[in-house]
Formats: sequence, structure tokens, C-alpha cells
Amino acid sequence: MDEKNFLENIKNGEISINDGIKYLKDFNYKEMNFAKLDFQRKSRRHFGEVIFGENKKIEHIIEIINSFIERKEDVLITRLSKKRAKKILKSIPSLNYDPLSQTGFIKFSKNEQIGNVAICTGGTADMKIAEEARITAEFFGCKTNKFYDVGVSGIHRVFSKMDEIKKANAIIAIAGMEGALPTVLAGLVDRPIIAVPTSVGYGASLKGISALLTMINSCAEGISVVNIDNGYGAAYNAAQINFLVEGKL
Repeated sequence: MDEKNFLENIKNGEISINDGIKYLKDFNYKEMNFAKLDFQRKSRRHFGEVIFGENKKIEHIIEIINSFIERKEDVLITRLSKKRAKKILKSIPSLNYDPLSQTGFIKFSKNEQIGNVAICTGGTADMKIAEEARITAEFFGCKTNKFYDVGVSGIHRVFSKMDEIKKANAIIAIAGMEGALPTVLAGLVDRPIIAVPTSVGYGASLKGISALLTMINSCAEGISVVNIDNGYGAAYNAAQINFLVEGKL
């Protein structure tokens, strides 16, 4: 919860004085043996801390999630494999888990989704990254529109959706193989584009490096590029743009 809600809950008696003191003890960050949870990040950056699920111990992830739950803070976990999620769900059944994007979240806030973030993919094989981007953007409060499998091998497909794509405040363009989709879109729209190279493709795609090089060397202006398979990073950038356009930052 933000500072205003915290004070209102104290005033209304929904939070006791003792619980309020406990809450304030971790106001800057919570010191744990294995992590320092940054609870002030949302007030500094509008979006709160997100848990990267890969390589962390299961018991550590559970403790971190429970720390957010205790404070009634929204929490998003990325790169959480099905096997690891299954174990976490035994301890925290309220976790909303999506196996395709490998993301999980718990949401306390009731914020309306606003604006318009378009998420476009070159192919169906890019959907895992696209869904990570979509869930992240919606978690942060953005309204999203999906345009999947509109790659350059059948370019008429993206042309047929262009009027809708142009309405977006920001566009996330996700592609593997040669990674040409962001360049095509940038040549047709006047909106900022966040390009995401994916590791989809045959041998010479070099697990996404070919798409990455195409995107950062694009001759079309208005493209920013995130790391390979980084749907989360793209959604964060798009959310910031979306909220600036909507006057919420």
C-alpha cells in the first residue's frame, strides 16, 4: 500500500498501532538473510519491486512472497518454471500462475487498466515472451491489445491490423528469426516501439543474436531494443511510456 492508504488505515483503525510500527520498521527496505526487499521502489518509480524467479531457492521465493502478502503489496514473479511454481503453490495457493509465460502474481490493488499498449509478435513461437510482456504490462495497470503472428513472412497480416496498432501509446514488437518486425512497424507508425529479440529460430539465428543485431541496426527510427527474450523489460518500458501519455507519471 502507498503512504496515503497506510495513514488512512491507521486513522480508521484497520491497522493497529503495533502493526503500524512493524510496517514502518521495514519502510525503506526489509533486511532478510538472503535479500533486501525494496518496499519504497513503488513510491520512487511508480512500479514496485519484481521477483526474478530463476536460480533463487524455493524457500527464499516463498519467504519473499509472504513478506509482500503481509504488507498487502502487489507482487510479480517472472521466470518461474512450472516445476518450481507447483511447489510454491502448495504453500501459497493464492498465487496466480501462468505456465506459458512462467509468471506468477498476487494483486491487492484494484487499479483500473488504462491507456493502450500493443503487443505484436512475428510468429506463434514468440508467444511465451509476448505473454510475459502482456501479463507484466497489465499487472502494472496498462490496457493491452494483442496482435500475434503478424510477421513479415505474411506481411498482409500486420497491414490488416495497422489501424488498431496505430492507436497504441507504445508498441512492443517481438520477433525471432531475422527480427524484421520492429523495422516494418517503425516505418508505418508514429508511436515508440520497444523491440524484443527472441531466441526462436534455426542455427544461424544464434539463439536470438541475429534478431538482436537486426533490431539494433535498424534504419527505421523510434526503436529501442531490450535483451533477448526480455518480455518483462519491454513491458516495463512500455508501461512508463503509457502512463506518461495518460498523465499518470
